[in-house]
Amino acid sequence: MIQPQSYLNVADNSGARKLMCIRVLGSSNRKYAHIGDMVIAVVKETVPNMPLKKSEIVRAVIVRTRKGLKRDNGMVLRFDDNAAVVINQEGNPRGTRVFGPVARELRDLNFTKIVSLAPEVL
Repeated sequence: MIQPQSYLNVADNSGARKLMCIRVLGSSNRKYAHIGDMVIAVVKETVPNMPLKKSEIVRAVIVRTRKGLKRDNGMVLRFDDNAAVVINQEGNPRGTRVFGPVARELRDLNFTKIVSLAPEVL
């Protein structure tokens, strides 16, 4: 469960290291974001000499959460961290690589580019 003021690790090579969620996209009073949801975030920490700069406002999609994701077959999927991938307006990742595992549910939500770049899909 990601809410405003939550810090997220960045799971791609876009240049950001840490993001802070400032808005969960969806309905006007939505409080939490789960895997596959889009958020608006601010870059809090960056890698030197990269296009993304600190305090830049970006869109991101949640790819991992510590809160469990319950599947229809009863399995609960939990990750070690909260992570997101920075995306552009069209929903494509701004980086060229994705690090760490991502959930299979992203494919159903039309984030196939992120799923194809990920080294492991759970």
